[in-house]
Amino acid sequence: MTVRLIHEFRFESAHRLPKVPEGHKCARLHGHSFKVELAVRGPVSADTGWFIDFGELYEIWKPVWEQLDHRYLNEIPGLENPTSEVLAKWIWEKMKPLLPSLETVILFETCDARCEYSGDD
Repeated sequence: MTVRLIHEFRFESAHRLPKVPEGHKCARLHGHSFKVELAVRGPVSADTGWFIDFGELYEIWKPVWEQLDHRYLNEIPGLENPTSEVLAKWIWEKMKPLLPSLETVILFETCDARCEYSGDD
């Protein structure tokens, strides 16, 4: 049996978008309560009855969270223009080498606006 698991994580960060048109509200410094869903896919072990321990996902995510939580995103290399699209891809690039089963990064900037990235350029 193959399953798709999704684990939700959260972080708080500030940013501004330097490339938006003049007068755009996102050009000003502001913050978000970001939610990230990491979707992984793989086979369920007959021995354990699970594909991956959610605790293992947390441990893989923790160093990325430490780089993002309560930070000014524009100061992080690669996030000088931290749109949701750029941030979702940045998270993918940090997570995928450590989590080969990663299928999708879903980044919620607000409760009703999200970006999904699956490694497609």
